Amino acid sequence: MVMKRAVLVAGGAGFVGAHTCKCLARAGYLPVVLDNLSTGHRDFVRWGPLVQADLRDTAKIAETIRQHACLAVMHFAAFAFVGESVSEPAKYYDNNVAGTLSLLTGMRMAECNALVFSSTCAVYGQPAQVPIVEETPRDPINPYGSSKLMVERILSDFRSAYGLRSTALRYFNACGADPDTEIGELRDPETHLIPRAMMTLQGHIDNFAVFGTDFDTPDGTAIRDYVHVSDLADAHVTALEQLLSGSPGGVFNLGTGRGYSVKEVLQAIEKVAGQRLPPATGPRRSGDPPILVADPTRARQVLGFDPVRSDLATIVQTAWAWHRRAHPRRNASARVAREDILASKVS
Repeated sequence: MVMKRAVLVAGGAGFVGAHTCKCLARAGYLPVVLDNLSTGHRDFVRWGPLVQADLRDTAKIAETIRQHACLAVMHFAAFAFVGESVSEPAKYYDNNVAGTLSLLTGMRMAECNALVFSSTCAVYGQPAQVPIVEETPRDPINPYGSSKLMVERILSDFRSAYGLRSTALRYFNACGADPDTEIGELRDPETHLIPRAMMTLQGHIDNFAVFGTDFDTPDGTAIRDYVHVSDLADAHVTALEQLLSGSPGGVFNLGTGRGYSVKEVLQAIEKVAGQRLPPATGPRRSGDPPILVADPTRARQVLGFDPVRSDLATIVQTAWAWHRRAHPRRNASARVAREDILASKVS
């Protein structure tokens, strides 16, 4: 019997982590999930064992790596609510930064020296120019973005001092869901546009609103670069395989180079769901830039990144399929006939 090559996946019970575990399994790896389940989901761990432990349990990390002979680590374990990071920065620096130091210490104890890190476009803050390249000045405007940038700097220092090979993937708006509807986007509270809109249509959310309709964009709403979670998972596996082949790693933007406005996204959701969203609007959120779009050239050239599922139609269709399975409708009266919606769009 051929033993699968094991990879420790910290935070593998979460949204991007779980999709990456599925991708790892398809590529012939054994994803060993380490997650404290504070925000992750036990039933998302389907392709390898679960070790329920916290990032700060350094000894358990080292033990797990040794026990499964893990070749590398993927690190998704982080708190990621921007607003909460502003009100509770200590929580974010403790988990995202101190927790990462514990993880890296456990890796060194177990002599594991390859890491793929889940970073974010939040490290750029409000960039002066778009599309955003990796050399764009990093100036995060909230503790969440700051914590991710601190980890990137730690990884750079560990590369120089200890020979750690690492790749940081700065992705933009992760979205969509597993095409097989086995896993999807599920968090409490839900803060992201696409799942909030879909949960509103299903009667689970009653305070949906568009924040800002006066941006300097063609339709007045913010423009973002949406990337399907399965495309992100593919990129993580490619980055892993390059590290295992001896690459020193690097930093890469994961985006499509194409932005969609909030209105465009909501129109796509209404079309697929056959329902109309409430027209509620609110003021801009503090620090929301009008446009965030990646320049994915480096990821395309070095990682062969090809986001084949990241067209808006596929994103919305896969997300809606997941939500229909995972969140049965609560409010049947919320339905609006598809014919009425389509008629309103052509009138």
